Amino acid sequence: MKRTRLITEQSLAFTFTRRAIFLGGAQAAVGTLLAGRMAWLSIAQNERYTSLSESNRIQLTLVPPRRGWIIDRSGRPIAINRTTFRVDIIPNQLKNGDAVLAQLRDLLALTADDLDRIRTDLAKARGYQPVPVAENIDYERFAAVSVRQPSLPGVKPASGYGRYYPAGAAMAHVTGYVGTASAADYDKSRDPLLITPGFKIGKEGLEKTMDLWLRGKPGAMRSEVTAHGKVVRELTTSPEVPGNALQLTIDAGLQRYTASRLGPESASAVMIDVKTGGILAMASMPAYDPNSFSDGISHFEWDLLSNDDHLPLTNKVMQGLYPPGSTVKPMVALALLEAGVDPHQSVNCTGRYRLGNSYFHCWRHAGHGPVDMHRAIASSCDVYFYTMARLIGIDRIAAMARKLGLGEQFDLPMPSQRYGTVPDTAWKARRYKGARWTTADTLNATIGQGYMLSNPLQLAIMAARIASGTALAPRLIVNKRYGPQGASLGISPGHLDIVREAMSGVINGPFGTGFSGRLNIDDLLMAGKTGTAQVRRITMAMRRAGNFGTHGVPWKYRDHGLFVAFAPVHDPRYAVSVVIEHGMHGASGAPIARDMITYLYDRKLAESRLALLEQGWGGTIEQRMERKAYAWARRGEPSSDGARASSGAQSDPPPPPTGEDGSDPE
Repeated sequence: MKRTRLITEQSLAFTFTRRAIFLGGAQAAVGTLLAGRMAWLSIAQNERYTSLSESNRIQLTLVPPRRGWIIDRSGRPIAINRTTFRVDIIPNQLKNGDAVLAQLRDLLALTADDLDRIRTDLAKARGYQPVPVAENIDYERFAAVSVRQPSLPGVKPASGYGRYYPAGAAMAHVTGYVGTASAADYDKSRDPLLITPGFKIGKEGLEKTMDLWLRGKPGAMRSEVTAHGKVVRELTTSPEVPGNALQLTIDAGLQRYTASRLGPESASAVMIDVKTGGILAMASMPAYDPNSFSDGISHFEWDLLSNDDHLPLTNKVMQGLYPPGSTVKPMVALALLEAGVDPHQSVNCTGRYRLGNSYFHCWRHAGHGPVDMHRAIASSCDVYFYTMARLIGIDRIAAMARKLGLGEQFDLPMPSQRYGTVPDTAWKARRYKGARWTTADTLNATIGQGYMLSNPLQLAIMAARIASGTALAPRLIVNKRYGPQGASLGISPGHLDIVREAMSGVINGPFGTGFSGRLNIDDLLMAGKTGTAQVRRITMAMRRAGNFGTHGVPWKYRDHGLFVAFAPVHDPRYAVSVVIEHGMHGASGAPIARDMITYLYDRKLAESRLALLEQGWGGTIEQRMERKAYAWARRGEPSSDGARASSGAQSDPPPPPTGEDGSDPE
């Protein structure tokens, strides 16, 4: 029989009390948890939620900093900032893009090319990345877009500072240009400044390599906005910190003059201060207008530049590599002297030098007759250097070439430098998997042909080191700390004097190949060396025809013209190199170097010469660029006589009278 549990008043009270305690404890725990959470949110997380709340009411906008100016050695502006008006599109805020672009086309007078660029950029851009529509617009158009902004969702008109390059194309390859940061640029750092409308980073040249120095720090503007993002009022603004100024060793006036003096040629020129190593000018022409790139280059302009066989997008000073030709003969002469060769020893030049069953020719087919070292340099006799270089071998010549700066990498803030080749026996074995260096290789290298390659800056350094007798290193930035300048080369001063006097004979002597470079300024003398470099192998048939590297052959097959110089001859101060691509004669650069030196001593005389030349060339750099663009735009159109319009290239002028080593008498 099952026993029945007795329920008493006391047991009921006990059960009730236990349940009440449990429920009360649970309620207390929940209350404590809620109180703790409220305390955490209101105290520990106060700043976070205040910021989130504030962001619903306050909009924080970055203010792009003004870039630091780039100035020349005297403080003259090279790259500056000026107030600009612009219009951008924020892709993730854009609605009905075709309708918006149609309105902007009418308001901003956009071309079909502009619209294609905008659509292409919109397709590639991230949702938050602004796409430039138009920059440097006038105030009337800016105001027209601003008043219609409510009907143009995603369109953001703004004013700010834009980069401006007063010298235009003349300084393009030095400064480079700025442009809007790409998505790849943003992904590297995730810096919100990079996607701020109006902010630009360096894309080329010094603007690129010195970008962090020039960039500055952004400011910030706080504005009160509605839930729909409409600005109610501006609250506070913290100013931006402008970038640092960058002072260069460049002389802006000389740079402009040098670029202009190169004329319509595909050419480059460098001038170096022999005392300090400062680069006074480094021009590469033709060039582009960096203002066009900074504003957003059109497809038309890009096609014009990229299809030009004179390579306006290439900085030939740093990136152009050329056989140095006979400009290396003073260097070879120093190697001969240091090896113990008597400078008075004579070699009979008959016009060719026999090596086995082959002949190596002198540029003067009839020969120079008996020549010693001085006359061999002055008249650029190849046979003398064939004969003497064979005695000492390539390794001693290569060592001297490196000592004078050929093949050397210089500490300069310029992108994409190329350093060329100084060949020797070890180099050929490495490059061609154990191949043996031959005597023929030595003969080619000793006149700056064969495997030897250099850029125009290295040629200028070679001239500067011969002039100074020191291991001069080029400098480009004034406000930068450098190590000591100009250690001794370890070359006999007497040997340097012999070579300097011979280089003076190139221009001022009776047998010189560069007499068109005579300064005609009081008693001031310039020393130099011409060089002509072949761009293709010359067969015996071509040599017999006698027309293989000058007029009568396509431009791209003509010889390069090179020239190096320093002045004054005694107590040198300036060193110069000029390279004219397919310029045909080594002396073609001598008048350019002469006028660059003249600019520093007699500016009025130099500018009068340039003005006369520009009349024949068809105007200034800007005028010629405008005419070329016009001709490019009209290519393929029928001309008045029914023929197609030309691309703007001029027919070859008649060949000039030719002197020794292709010199160009004036």
